[in-house]
Amino acid sequence: MSWLRGALLAVATAMIVAFGLGYVNFANSVASTRPQTPLPEADAIVALTGGESGRLITAMRLLQEGRGRRLLVSGVNPKVEDADVYAALGGAPELIACCVDLGRQAADTLGNASETAAWAGRNGFSRLIVVTDDFHMPRSLAELRVAMPRARLIPYPVETPLSAPGAWQRDPAVAMSLGGEYLKYLAIRARGAFLAADTPTETPPAA
Repeated sequence: MSWLRGALLAVATAMIVAFGLGYVNFANSVASTRPQTPLPEADAIVALTGGESGRLITAMRLLQEGRGRRLLVSGVNPKVEDADVYAALGGAPELIACCVDLGRQAADTLGNASETAAWAGRNGFSRLIVVTDDFHMPRSLAELRVAMPRARLIPYPVETPLSAPGAWQRDPAVAMSLGGEYLKYLAIRARGAFLAADTPTETPPAA
């Protein structure tokens, strides 16, 4: 049975190496991710709540610049008052009144994706600028692509200390945080692949 142990060890080693290489690529991609220049045209903007207020401030700035017709703030805590969210956005009251929607149904990234897909569908939006923290962007896009596969998603990452050059190599806390985010990202990719494989292919009608 030594050959079996050897085979299992080889498989385990290969999996560990693959995970390690994937993690390094993930961490480096987070550190190098920046908004596209020039920013592609979009119908609307969605900001995923959480982290620091930089997400909301950035999304509001994009709305003020005319980068989208409306802004969805997804995942607002039901206990938070509208006025507090508007204050965090920091935009002109008339722009907030006309063009900002608060979503309160999402409790996590999966919920953000469902809430965003429903909002975009109601409004006929197919091109969205997605605003969230840089380390959260890969997972957010993966969830959104499952929820709305035909939409064009334009990432607009908000820079955080986790993306500082070499931070994950120097700081164990950063490495752990990115490792947890990477595991969640892998889980979403696996679920997305399973759902895609489980979706029946439409057969064209016979002539």
